[in-house]
Amino acid sequence: MERQVNNIMKTNNTAAQEYKLEEDNHKKADGLSDVILGGQDGLVNVLGVILGVAAATNDPGIVLVAGLAAAFAESISMGAVAYTSTMADADYYESEREREYRHIQEAPHMERDEVRSIYSKKGFSGELLDRIVDTITDNQDIWVAVMMAEEHRLSPVNRSHAFRSAIVVGLSAIIGSLIPLVPFVVMPVGLSMITSILITAMVLFIVGVYKARITVGRPWRSGLEMAVIGTVSALVGYAVGAILKVPNIP
Repeated sequence: MERQVNNIMKTNNTAAQEYKLEEDNHKKADGLSDVILGGQDGLVNVLGVILGVAAATNDPGIVLVAGLAAAFAESISMGAVAYTSTMADADYYESEREREYRHIQEAPHMERDEVRSIYSKKGFSGELLDRIVDTITDNQDIWVAVMMAEEHRLSPVNRSHAFRSAIVVGLSAIIGSLIPLVPFVVMPVGLSMITSILITAMVLFIVGVYKARITVGRPWRSGLEMAVIGTVSALVGYAVGAILKVPNIP
């Protein structure tokens, strides 16, 4: 008996540790999405800009000025987009939530039938289904929350996270933007272009591997996908600069 109790205790402890690890990884993944959004966008966009300018002018000064201008404009823009999109999601959720309250008040029987249909499709039936429907529809707040999650597939949006998201995205964008610019400070333009592409690909690869490790997916595949997609996107800027090359800029 004591051995069985000990085994149960060990199993419970293991399950608790696994749950906490999954919860920690979920929190990391939530924060990582903002970092990736800003950092990847900054890396790829600014690399594309400086490759295009370098191919068109071959002037390191112009490349740095264009790169820095793009870096700071990009970071402010990305931060603003992160803030406004979060607030827009919150507004949309609230508007849908208010609409569900009106529906419950104006057509409770129809809304009740929708709850029954939702849980019937999940496999519930008979007396158990009746109890579920009665329990949910007994409280309007719970009723609306169920409809928002099950019918509209929407989750509450915390408005206080909008500013934090804007800061994280903006800072990630500026840091990512500066990475491909560094070689142009210490190297000739031709070598700087190659070095910037390699550094950017390496950083994107590392981020892709890390993302897969704390979420889902194959690390090497995720890293390669992010590196290839980001690098190819940036090379479009080089192609434009090469095609539209301006001769003899003073």
